[in-house]
Amino acid sequence: MTVPNLTLNDGHTIPQLGFGVFKVDPAETERAVSAALEAGYRHIDTAAVYRNEAGVGRAIAASGIPRDELFITTKLWNSEQGAATSRGAIETSLETLGLDYVNLYLIHWPRPDLDRYVETFQQLEQFKAEGLTRSIGVSNFHQPHLERILAETDTVPAVNQIELHPAFAQRALREFGEPRGILTEAWGPLGQGKYDLFGEKAVADAAAAHGVTPAQVVIRWHLQQGIIVFPKSSTPARIAENFDVFGFELTADEVAAIDALDRGQRVGADPDTAIF
Repeated sequence: MTVPNLTLNDGHTIPQLGFGVFKVDPAETERAVSAALEAGYRHIDTAAVYRNEAGVGRAIAASGIPRDELFITTKLWNSEQGAATSRGAIETSLETLGLDYVNLYLIHWPRPDLDRYVETFQQLEQFKAEGLTRSIGVSNFHQPHLERILAETDTVPAVNQIELHPAFAQRALREFGEPRGILTEAWGPLGQGKYDLFGEKAVADAAAAHGVTPAQVVIRWHLQQGIIVFPKSSTPARIAENFDVFGFELTADEVAAIDALDRGQRVGADPDTAIF
């Protein structure tokens, strides 16, 4: 089973399907990531604030998989934004992960109230130049935040990782990024269980038609739209099931029916007002 690779705007490639560890208990992370790597995942998405980078690192080390076959993302937390603090943050993440570099380093939230995300992105440019990260990007950035980055720095973010699921498809933000070479990554791709996504007729009908689970249908919906997606689970069987999404393809009508579920239903924080 081969996961498609997408090409970032800096020439590096990224596996389109990855494994996320948001809210995975640090004590369970090594086991979960090991199960993901055994299932075939080669793209792992973590963050300093998840407090589970150490477990990710232990799983990577134990796997025996060559480093150049893995794509590892981590993120700079809000309290570490700024020229004076971001270097210590990436160095701590690398030490905790047991890695010399990450493939992708993101600003986790813009925190416009702090107004440090532009200078912080300029620091990320320096980290990339030094080889601490191969690519740099942002997470939870609205269009005005992206516009400032584009106007005031020398690098177009490789990705914008945002809340994205059928009820909150963020089409306008995706359409802003696409011609500028900013790929979209989806966090919470299955709605985080905060609404009955799997009970929606469009999803249930497609699952029945293809003999797959509703979760597999939604992951496939993301993939067919060029979105980078990393579902999370702590259950080995579910981890493997979420990876098994390349043996079927949604029809244009099925995709359109799931598209029609978009109702602007955010289930997470709004980046304009989030202050954690």
